Amino acid sequence: MRMSKVQVLIQGMLVAAMLLFFLLPIYWLLSTAFKFGRDAFATPPQWFFFHYTLENFRQLWQNSGTPGYLRNSIIISGGVTALSLLLGVPAGYALARSQSRLIAASSHLFLLLLMLPPIAMLIPFYLLMRQLHLLGSYAGLILLDTLFDASFVAWLMRSTFAEMPPAMEEAALVDGASVWQVFRKIALPLAWPGLSAAAIYCLIFSWNDFLFALMLTSPRTKTLPLGIMASFSAVEISWGRMAAMSFIAVLPPFFVALFLNRTWQATISQRSSPNS
Repeated sequence: MRMSKVQVLIQGMLVAAMLLFFLLPIYWLLSTAFKFGRDAFATPPQWFFFHYTLENFRQLWQNSGTPGYLRNSIIISGGVTALSLLLGVPAGYALARSQSRLIAASSHLFLLLLMLPPIAMLIPFYLLMRQLHLLGSYAGLILLDTLFDASFVAWLMRSTFAEMPPAMEEAALVDGASVWQVFRKIALPLAWPGLSAAAIYCLIFSWNDFLFALMLTSPRTKTLPLGIMASFSAVEISWGRMAAMSFIAVLPPFFVALFLNRTWQATISQRSSPNS
């Protein structure tokens, strides 16, 4: 059923309104990063026509610890994502393929863990990390973030694997393949959409983590969210520098999510191709 011109126009206006609603804060952030301090508070607001400058970005790389914050965020987010997938994906597969009702019921424990307020885990974990002499290290923050992320990955991958028909896996087992070979060569490639979604979630959650990073890091291991907070001082708020650092913080997870999405689409297209 074809839509009328009026329906197409209304649909286009709704899409444009939604895009404006979601993209306007991003544009405000980007434009503030390229403004002088006086232009950030101009009345009326200067949305398009203002004096552009790279001074905010220059100050970030020369007079602040932004490169160190960026390095720490990459190390911690990469470690959390890799460890969460390493633990959560096999756990989700085991939960989906297990015939035990007890194991199937235990999957709700992962959901229960996700429902706990993060601050409820902070104090006991802080004391534990202090006893293990891991305060201020990468390992302490990676372990705590992994505790939540791996639970989500296990829950998500359980649903992903449960929706996949087990016929191909059973045929491979009959042909003599081991459970590990079936998981690695059959189940994982078919579960790529869920796997990429889990990886994006882990990356974004650990990249934007503020509360755990505030309590468990040292000046040597501070991440980008803490660096953005450093723009606030008792004397002034460096809005331009804060916007520039926020813009830099947005780019890595955006490009990773874009890459995983393109890879997923390419994989789906290749499988649906008649020549594959």
